[in-house]
Amino acid sequence: MHSQALVIALIGILGIGAQWIAWRTGWPAIALMLAAGVIGGPVTGLVNPEQTFGELLEPMVSIAVALILFEGGLSLNFRELRKTDGAVTRLVLLGAPIGWVLGILACYYIAGLVWPVAVLFAGILIVTGPTVVIPLLRQSNVAARPRAVLKWEAIVNDPVGALAGVVTYEYLRRAEAGGTLIAVVAALIAAAAVAGLIGWLAARAVGWAFPRGHVPEYLKAPVLLVAVIGVFVLSNAIQQETGLLAVTVMGIALANMRLDSLRDIHPFKENITVLLISGVFVLLSASLDLTVLRQFEWRFAAFLLALLFLVRPATVLLSLAFSPVPWNERLFVAWIAPRGIVAIAISGLFALRLDRLGYADGSILVTLSFAVVVATILAHGFSIRPVARLLKVTGASDRGLLIVGATPFSLSLADQLRQLAVPVMIADNSWQRLAPARQSGIPTYHGEILAEATEDRLDLTQFQVLAAASDNEAYNALVCNEFAPEVGRDNVYQLGDASDDEDPRALPESLRGRALFASGLGVEDILNREAEGWTFRKTRISEQFAFEDAKADLPDGADMLLLLRKGGALRFFTHASGPTPQQGDTILSYVPPPRSVRDNGKGEEA
Repeated sequence: MHSQALVIALIGILGIGAQWIAWRTGWPAIALMLAAGVIGGPVTGLVNPEQTFGELLEPMVSIAVALILFEGGLSLNFRELRKTDGAVTRLVLLGAPIGWVLGILACYYIAGLVWPVAVLFAGILIVTGPTVVIPLLRQSNVAARPRAVLKWEAIVNDPVGALAGVVTYEYLRRAEAGGTLIAVVAALIAAAAVAGLIGWLAARAVGWAFPRGHVPEYLKAPVLLVAVIGVFVLSNAIQQETGLLAVTVMGIALANMRLDSLRDIHPFKENITVLLISGVFVLLSASLDLTVLRQFEWRFAAFLLALLFLVRPATVLLSLAFSPVPWNERLFVAWIAPRGIVAIAISGLFALRLDRLGYADGSILVTLSFAVVVATILAHGFSIRPVARLLKVTGASDRGLLIVGATPFSLSLADQLRQLAVPVMIADNSWQRLAPARQSGIPTYHGEILAEATEDRLDLTQFQVLAAASDNEAYNALVCNEFAPEVGRDNVYQLGDASDDEDPRALPESLRGRALFASGLGVEDILNREAEGWTFRKTRISEQFAFEDAKADLPDGADMLLLLRKGGALRFFTHASGPTPQQGDTILSYVPPPRSVRDNGKGEEA
């Protein structure tokens, strides 16, 4: 028992530690998680999943994959699908069979597998998988359409690839008893339809029960998780591997019901998915037997090259031929196709079954599947950013600032940031209030930032910071609280007094963004200072003019607002913390007008 607890703790440390290092370094998380599992497993022997968990390992991994697929399905909104110009439909309906056929030829003629095993393995290779694609997209700045295409393809094709493997295996198993391919396919289509119906009915049941108060708030997330597991197990009991299809349908159906309850549990399910992806990746890579890798042959290397540079590109380019998708995006999608958990898990499962049927090449599937996963993760993980830049499919700059609220203060701030070459946009639901920004050439977003339609019309990945600067402190807090899970709690700021939590008139810190000024200036304070003629001042830190000199040079009452790093990163001075300026940084401060101007403003002689 103690050893199992220790192994579970090590798996968590390795998986989450790899994700943290990926965040700090910008390296692909999936490659680091793979390396962490190999180091913890076959290299050091600290983690031995099969010995620790025994027969529980396979159902643990299966349920984890099901939950990951369900969470991925929850992110698939049909409004996003319409933006792909039919690319996802083509990749599923045309790409899957084309990839299967080309994969069969590569498996047989290059990898040297016998025909039955080649057909089965090529079906499994249809999958790309959200467990690898979503972490890649999270760490890269890919434009909206290719991002949506890769995400949809990964989630939808996962059960398709699994079912392709099942069709092949069931035909091989029943062929000896006189079963025909038509009968096998018909039976599996019926089973898939039933599984899809189960997933849809489960989604409808949740969509009916949650809004009507039949499930208390504190039980909604647990009930949803249990429902997903139940749907997965029930579908698999009818026909093996159809559970993945059922949970995917359930997730997509719920995603398009617009349930407010799902927004409340979104952070929870996202955190669960991060934990599951980290844990499963470490588990599977720690299970790798180095003796199996010694079966690797040079022909397998040629097969991997064919898979990367022939099968995948041909599949995508043929599927998207004559489509409105631009060529640069087609080429990008044609390159990115990492395989992950599902490919390894299903290959290992069918390897054992093929051995029982007398196909000797079944044992090679484990070696080949791990080789494919490692090769695609390394190739695509480390190349996605440079390839995206090369093909010009990157999204808008990710170094910008989104200001919510068109006020004189925010307009002045936006103008100063433009002079510093910082991308900035002002959002407001009033066309009239945005007029000065449009006249000044400042990018604007006209609409209610809290509306659901904003998700489709405004790409938030282009902003590193959000500042709520409207003339309503409660609205500013609401905006910050809404976008904190997506932008990051440390990257949402607002105007408003950073008062003590014990003050009954103050908003609690848990609902607010960070204060825009270290002194916690409120909305009224800013309005008064704007009326007095306060302005912004830029100060560059150098070897001759240090930070202490910059502070001493400020007029009485002035406030430092933000610091711009040489690399373009923005750091704000808040009541809770402040950045440490370095040489080459630029500080933007909010300063009062010269004394003579203030005196004149009071009607006194200068």
